Amino acid sequence: MQISLSPEVEALVKRQLTSGKYQSAIEVIFAGVKLLEQQEDIYQGRLQELQDKASIGLAASQKDEVVDGSTAMAQIISNLRSRYGVSSAVGLNNFASPNFKSS
Repeated sequence: MQISLSPEVEALVKRQLTSGKYQSAIEVIFAGVKLLEQQEDIYQGRLQELQDKASIGLAASQKDEVVDGSTAMAQIISNLRSRYGVSSAVGLNNFASPNFKSS
């Protein structure tokens, strides 16, 4: 297979060759293609993870097992306060305070 490189890509290849990391233009291009392949694998993995989570969420919503955002946040804050022994009178901002000590 023969390919033509744009001047920009050719300059990138030459820069990599000059750095001494690669012995030939083929090595540079192979490394680039391998990196693309790795990025695609990561992307596909993340996409699958998101699709799985969306399916779980959809199934939960179809079973009426979801709560609105305000209710969910109230539950999270309540759980945090219980976990760390913080009274409800103390603001949530205190969790981020440098003086806050967890037990």
